[in-house]
Amino acid sequence: MRDINKQEIFWHSRRGMLELDLLLVPFSTEAFASLSHQDQLLYSDLLEQEDQDLFAWLMGRSEPAEQRFSPMIQLILAHSRKSD
Repeated sequence: MRDINKQEIFWHSRRGMLELDLLLVPFSTEAFASLSHQDQLLYSDLLEQEDQDLFAWLMGRSEPAEQRFSPMIQLILAHSRKSD
């Protein structure tokens, strides 16, 4: 079972692109801890993707080739809508 370092997740959520930071940083600080271990691993894997891909997926401009990321993208977007 792979360990999850929550501090590392926070730092990997900071992307340097404002649009991504506004979605990922609040999600990592407010919602990540309440995810199942499986979803935490999925979020960690999502953070390994390229910024331009993450941006396109989160803005609805394209779909990820790996469909396993789609539910996590929806969770991030839902969290963002709740925070507004």
